[in-house]
Amino acid sequence: MTRIAVVTGAAGGMGRAITQRLIADGLLVIGLDLDAAGLADMAQPRFEGVALDLTDPDAIARTFADIGAEHGGLDVLVNNAGTCFMSEFPDIPAQEFEAQMAINFSGAFHCAQAAIKLMQGRDGVRKIVNISSNGAYNFDVFDPPHYRASKAALDTLTKDLARRFARDKIAVNSIAPAMTQTPLFGVVSPETLEKALAQMPHGRAMQPAEIAAWVGFLVSSAGDISSGNVIILNQGRDVR
Repeated sequence: MTRIAVVTGAAGGMGRAITQRLIADGLLVIGLDLDAAGLADMAQPRFEGVALDLTDPDAIARTFADIGAEHGGLDVLVNNAGTCFMSEFPDIPAQEFEAQMAINFSGAFHCAQAAIKLMQGRDGVRKIVNISSNGAYNFDVFDPPHYRASKAALDTLTKDLARRFARDKIAVNSIAPAMTQTPLFGVVSPETLEKALAQMPHGRAMQPAEIAAWVGFLVSSAGDISSGNVIILNQGRDVR
């Protein structure tokens, strides 16, 4: 039986890499993203794109209901959608704070709510992988506080769901990458980016395909016994 996966933010740099990895591993991937044109550009076998505003809980509920009706359930959810707004504390507008939390945390929360209902009763160990960030833990880097808070909240959700659904064989993990080369590089100044890259032990940013490989591992049977973990990927930068 083909395993069914949902990847949020599928049309972005990280989302495309994760989608390609899961398709290569034999899954059928349903990509959710606000970028309808980007999803259309990804057309290929075992991929379905659904244009969706992930800050709209009602739209999320309807979309997952449609997935359940069409595919009979769900085996994998990758909460990858996210962004980073760069206003600095204490001058962060209220609207920007709310948008940051809605995109990075609330959308993942509502997707997990809907996904777990579709996972119950499916064969094997079902998987939720949340894409977090090193910024939730490393306070030497440039990330602003509302971005950090959104990712830290996501990791707390990971641990809660892992504990809550362990006996249901639903494994939940976070991956927390450091500097990874995606379009989000464009939100920081060249000077800030150069300084951040200089801190990476390998002298380079990580690539989306490298992070996607870890997602693939967790989604595979090798990842069945991992749950409740925040896997930090940073080339050993923060070891003290």
